[in-house]
Amino acid sequence: MTSRARSRRLAASWTAAAVCALALAGCSKGAVTGSAGTEVDAAAKPKATFDQKRTPEPVTAKPLAKLTGAHINIADGQIVGVGMPISVTFDHAIPAGERAGVERQLEIDADVEGSWSWVKDRDLLEGQRVDFRPRAYWSPGTEVTVRAGSGITRHLTVGRSLVAVVNVRTHRMKVVKDGQTRIVPITAGAPGMDTWNGTMVVSDKAAKVFMNSRTVGYGDAYAGYYSYAVHLTTSGTYLHQNPKANTYAGHQNVTHGCVGLATDGTAKKFYDEVIPGDVVTVVGSKDTVAVGNGYGDWNADWAQWRAGSALR
Repeated sequence: MTSRARSRRLAASWTAAAVCALALAGCSKGAVTGSAGTEVDAAAKPKATFDQKRTPEPVTAKPLAKLTGAHINIADGQIVGVGMPISVTFDHAIPAGERAGVERQLEIDADVEGSWSWVKDRDLLEGQRVDFRPRAYWSPGTEVTVRAGSGITRHLTVGRSLVAVVNVRTHRMKVVKDGQTRIVPITAGAPGMDTWNGTMVVSDKAAKVFMNSRTVGYGDAYAGYYSYAVHLTTSGTYLHQNPKANTYAGHQNVTHGCVGLATDGTAKKFYDEVIPGDVVTVVGSKDTVAVGNGYGDWNADWAQWRAGSALR
């Protein structure tokens, strides 16, 4: 089910519950139901005449209701990378019994197979975040319209593909951009301060970010501005310029968990080309980043992802 006409059913995880939300038109054949609910012989009633060639009335979904306190992570008209999930957060936690009803008020208009899933965000309560992602990465050029209830609509476009794979054992990052590959030397988290393993999606970037080791439990190890910072997790993982990479990139992992790039233009080049929604996957490390630590949605397999929908 990948056509635009069925996109609302896709967003509801293609369950029977979504079908039951439609008002179906039709009548039984061979009997007429009396006022008391009993069947009456149709032959005993005056025969009704009707045009057998009449076109049935179209089936329409109920109009979207207002979703109070809902917010979408995408700006209208934004261009995003192939890994970007559509994330809807709420000002309050949605009780488990109301989540199916909320999902029915969420629409994705796109030619894609995907599903909503409730995500436990690292900084929010259970029931405050629900994400939509395709089964596989978005195709470049895909146009998407998102509706959250009757009051919020966003239009976005998936841009070119950029997927980076950081191998902490070889100290290399493979960047694949629209089919073109290059290898970049990196330094990752030192032993005991390992970079998260798994797939992360760029949420934002900044030319300079103040980083303080006290906020991540590393005492007074560092406090200062770092340039060309690409944001990967809410727990504080960045891919950024690091002077230590001038010596150790390609040879040794020496950071406090971030991925460091050299100051010779390597960090700036990656920073300039990356956009929110681009994918950075770390391999060869230890603990896998949680689904709700930033946009870690791709660390759930498809069955796990669909199981997180209230309409399963």
